[in-house]
Amino acid sequence: MSVAELLEGKRVCVCGGSGGVGKTTTSAAIALGMAARGAKVAVVTIDPARRLANALGLEELENEPRRVAPELLAAGGLEIEGELWAMMLDPKRTFDELIDRIAPDPERAAEIKANHVYSELSTAVSGSQEFTAVGKLYDLDREGDFDLLVLDTPPSRNALDFLDAPGRLTSFLEGRALKAFIRPTGLGMRVLGRGAAPFLGALRRVTGIDLLADLSTFFALLGDMTEDFSVRAAAVGEMLTASTTAFVLVTSTQAAAIDEAIWFRRTLDDSGLPFAGVVVNRVHHDTLGDSEPEDVLAALSDELTPKLAAQVAENFGDYHALARRDRRNIARLESELGDHPLLLVPHLDDDVHDVEGLLRMHRYLFASSAERERMIAEVVA
Repeated sequence: MSVAELLEGKRVCVCGGSGGVGKTTTSAAIALGMAARGAKVAVVTIDPARRLANALGLEELENEPRRVAPELLAAGGLEIEGELWAMMLDPKRTFDELIDRIAPDPERAAEIKANHVYSELSTAVSGSQEFTAVGKLYDLDREGDFDLLVLDTPPSRNALDFLDAPGRLTSFLEGRALKAFIRPTGLGMRVLGRGAAPFLGALRRVTGIDLLADLSTFFALLGDMTEDFSVRAAAVGEMLTASTTAFVLVTSTQAAAIDEAIWFRRTLDDSGLPFAGVVVNRVHHDTLGDSEPEDVLAALSDELTPKLAAQVAENFGDYHALARRDRRNIARLESELGDHPLLLVPHLDDDVHDVEGLLRMHRYLFASSAERERMIAEVVA
């Protein structure tokens, strides 16, 4: 099974996983491989470290998809029959664009964006980054300009934030209790009590923010726009659960990453989201087979100095231990997957940080099972 088979008939591919497992580069390699097969693909990341831009040989990515130059990809030796586009999400700008789109007029949009509460909501509130990421994905899918969208998500311990963000943020904006609470002369001050008045006054003097007034103004400005958020959240939920969407988990072989992949897999099941399979990066494959490090030392004793032979044997022994650990952890993950495919990418000599590295990953992700086994055997040899 290859990634191409996993994504057959899909319009959206959501790559999830913990941090540091190669999720961003896997997303880019998937997008690259599908573009090579003739699709027009956009890969979207919210990675502030700009690893995706670096891997694609770009100085920077923007908040709208930007086409990767075909000659840049062709230089790596892969013929691209389709188109590869990439973007790095700017959560604040994306939120601003949403307000511009649903506000009844530019003046109302400008007032909302100038409000202190909105400024915090669009940048610092838990879930706002995930809300904008999935919202941008929805917008791109609705526009229909791409055959496939590949999303590189936040680390998987934020998976529930990512999956629940649209509905959770909408619930917050529509909350009647909250709206009642923030009326300057109503329930808000009664709950806070008179003791809060000096604090709020001091806050206003120091920061220039009149918290209750800004909250009241914010919700007054939103008005019936909250209904647009509700409709949007429902549409996003339909997109994520559609049969044309595929969730691909990305993990490494370390025990903690495997635990998170198992947890995320169960979360997807509980949420009714379409799970496609798992990519396991940085797999150490056993180079010794039934041999032991001592056998390597004996075999090298006539070829190398005793000291060098011992160092080489020790290195083989360390790799052998890692391979056995990986085999155990992968077996544990495999037992959780049932019939869902598991795609193994070997531990490569160098980190993936350019197009050449993406092409190496691509070869494993898009190979057939037989081809992948042959390539891994070559690596081991």
